[in-house]
Amino acid sequence: MKTLKFKTTIKCNGCVSTVSPFLEESNNVTHWYVDLESPDRILTVETDGEAKEIIGLLQKAGYKAEVVDND
Repeated sequence: MKTLKFKTTIKCNGCVSTVSPFLEESNNVTHWYVDLESPDRILTVETDGEAKEIIGLLQKAGYKAEVVDND
């Protein structure tokens, strides 16, 4: 299990609701959270999968994401 962070185009709780079914369809995602207070709208994901899977799921939902340094 690893924790990945992404800068996203998610803006509000409505966006979070739109993204929810896409992230929850993945068997690799165990927990996720979007920090709506952050100007970069950071999505934190606990996953057994890869970053490109998460980016693809967000794209299917209509949003963009890019990996941020996970230090």
